[in-house]
Amino acid sequence: MSLGCREARARLLDDHRGRLEPDAWRELAAHLATCADCAHQNEVERLLDDALDHRLPARPAPAALRERIAAMGASARRPRRWHGALVPALAVAAALVLTVPALVYRQTAALRAAATAGMVDEAVADHLRIAQAQRPLEVESGGIHQVRPWFEGRLDFAPVVPFSGDATVPLRGGALAYFRDRRAAAFIYGLRQHTITLLVFRADGLPWPRRGLTRIGGLDAYRTHERGFTVILWRAGDLGYALISDADPAEVTQVAARFSPGV
Repeated sequence: MSLGCREARARLLDDHRGRLEPDAWRELAAHLATCADCAHQNEVERLLDDALDHRLPARPAPAALRERIAAMGASARRPRRWHGALVPALAVAAALVLTVPALVYRQTAALRAAATAGMVDEAVADHLRIAQAQRPLEVESGGIHQVRPWFEGRLDFAPVVPFSGDATVPLRGGALAYFRDRRAAAFIYGLRQHTITLLVFRADGLPWPRRGLTRIGGLDAYRTHERGFTVILWRAGDLGYALISDADPAEVTQVAARFSPGV
């Protein structure tokens, strides 16, 4: 049985309290291994639990807040014995308000950076598998109108490719590939002696980068360099794209701009 996100998140609290049965724990662990959003939520919950357990002594409440809390206790009409416990409790609450957001922000940034790096590594690995294969093309190019129909029945989506190649960057053909946990269409282009791979896949459920985006043509894309390869990631509607090549980064960027709809 595979969990949906709603059911997985409902189990997080029981997991943190040690109340999950072994089978339920294994199902949750399998879901967290493949869902970046739920894994992030799990980490946030863990950080909050740690903050509450240790009362975050590293950052005390501001002096002004402590004075206001003390004044509230002194001005009460009928002092009660629990007033003495109220002030430190409120101080802990104030410390949580000040400290937890910073912890969560740093953890979120680290998780997103790791998720983005994972997508980049996957793109480079897919490109290398295709470029180094003995028979990298499963369909030889007779033009985009021959290559794109070849994927019908082999994918659960219809790949949209605005750039069909030209004399400088010819479309050599296509092949079936995988990107992380899903099938992808690989369109292979040439640039002199270099290979350019365009992967097209369903965009849903992937940890797309939200920071460091660059405007390339009409695309808001994430561009980076990894192990001598330029990798450009973007999404358009329901589809995701990864363009990878060891050609000159400026030329790869120019090619990426040609995949902008309407160009």
